[in-house]
Amino acid sequence: MPAEFSLGALPSLVLVDLAAYLGAGLLLLLGALATFFRATAGAVLLGLGALLAIGALLTEPLSVGVPLARFADAMFTHGGFAMVDRVSLAGLAVLVLVLAFLPPTFRYLRYRTPTLPVWTGQEAYSSRSW
Repeated sequence: MPAEFSLGALPSLVLVDLAAYLGAGLLLLLGALATFFRATAGAVLLGLGALLAIGALLTEPLSVGVPLARFADAMFTHGGFAMVDRVSLAGLAVLVLVLAFLPPTFRYLRYRTPTLPVWTGQEAYSSRSW
């Protein structure tokens, strides 16, 4: 790696794109954890993270100054791992976006199991019941 390389030397659009990827990953991680603990906000965080990931994918060609059609053509003709990475990210982001905002998802997250009354045993032996 060259000694003069730093994040400050990158163009501002590249930094915005990197920040969008980082923010999408953070939102998806927090949303997955919140959904695991059955919080309704988890589905919203997953949806926002998926939208941010899709937005970062779409702004990536703009950050390097290449038209979107030419970028997609280059990705699919000689993409290799970069093509597989971006196509799988796009597919999974759309899947998470759709599944996060489905009504059964919110119904599952809002459902609470009914609680049973706790019997301590003192009700049967109360002196007032005589």
